[in-house]
Amino acid sequence: MLNILVIDDEANIRKSLTLWLKSHGQQVRQAGSAREGFAENRLHKFDLAFLDLRLGPESGLELLPKLLADSPWLKIVVMTAYSSVDTAVEAMKRGAFDYIEKPFALEKLGLVLEKVEKALCIERRLDRLEEDLKSLRPDGVFVSSNLKMQRTLEMARHVAASEAAVLIRGESGTGKTILAKAIHGWSPRAAQPLGIVSCPTLQPELLASELFGHARGAFTGAVRENPGRIAGCDHGTLFLDEIGDLTASIQPQLLRFLQDHEYERVGDPTPRQADVRLIAATNRNLEEAVKTGAFREDLFYRLNVFQLEIPPLRERPEDLEMLAENMLRFFAAANRKLIRGFSPEASEAIKAYPWPGNLRELRNAVERGVILTDSDTVLLHHLPDALQHLKGEVSPNGRLTLEQLEENYIREVLTTSSSLVEAASILGINQATLWRKRKAYGINN
Repeated sequence: MLNILVIDDEANIRKSLTLWLKSHGQQVRQAGSAREGFAENRLHKFDLAFLDLRLGPESGLELLPKLLADSPWLKIVVMTAYSSVDTAVEAMKRGAFDYIEKPFALEKLGLVLEKVEKALCIERRLDRLEEDLKSLRPDGVFVSSNLKMQRTLEMARHVAASEAAVLIRGESGTGKTILAKAIHGWSPRAAQPLGIVSCPTLQPELLASELFGHARGAFTGAVRENPGRIAGCDHGTLFLDEIGDLTASIQPQLLRFLQDHEYERVGDPTPRQADVRLIAATNRNLEEAVKTGAFREDLFYRLNVFQLEIPPLRERPEDLEMLAENMLRFFAAANRKLIRGFSPEASEAIKAYPWPGNLRELRNAVERGVILTDSDTVLLHHLPDALQHLKGEVSPNGRLTLEQLEENYIREVLTTSSSLVEAASILGINQATLWRKRKAYGINN
């Protein structure tokens, strides 16, 4: 379903075109002048606009670039009863997507809609390809020698073909978003939109608006209508990241949508429906949240139709070397460097380190090494400090002693904390104990 704006000064043309578009499942708004069309475009988000080139004393050609300046994604089809090659060429120069002659046959309208839908589909695919290049390739998350990870990937491919809700569980940085994108890409909905919403990043009021949309004037600052992510993902997939942080006020609304595919925009009581497949992810213990009342039990069971568990990187030691090498090749190419590999010391440190930040931390460490090296090898001192201070001999199975793990974790927390007070709080010790441990391990930061 497209959101379409019809701008024409002839009421009969507006009415007949609107009726035909609505009969074909489209959402349509009308404007009878350039001023009204400009205002409508400011208030609402449209995919397509039919623009008459003669708007009484006004010119559609003059309005065309103004519409595109506000909405660069907008596909504008110009309409004219004064057809000429020069007029069509000028409209195309100013950014028109296509043109149609008055009086137009209904078959021609159908072809125009099909052309616009194909163009939008191609644009979405290009956006996904760009995201894949940024986030999928360097992580190599879909190649694994770890049995648990292999089972997760096999199950993900099976569930992708279904319509079932999926709950992806795993620690922060394990690749939950990447797996969600892959499930969408493997599914029959792959050609349709994929929306991604991070639940902890927005206040409850803004999160409700982001998901369900809002009407103009629904709250302070709502100067234009927002259709919401659910409407934008119709016939596609919506991924809710860290759903364990979803506030209690929004949980009933999401439950209603999962049960009935029905929702309401903020400030608009009109019931709406959308066909959206839901994938959620969390690093929290939702069962415990249900027991404490922080998360609705009925919503949990609706989300948990099919559960996928991504193991942390420390439980995938057999994958570390492959993942690091894959990331090295990616970042070497991105930085236009010829890098042969890691030094033996750097390689051993990568395999010995517990990687509390998982794939995200490994990716950052490898990218840092690639940027810092001036030779064809990434050396140990090119890697983050936490890897450079590993002590003692690593056991044959790549495991560290409890003391080594403690030191590495304290270094990691100190690196990511804004103060010693915050670091002590995260570690669960008082500042005096943290001071003694820093002194014992020779940590100066």
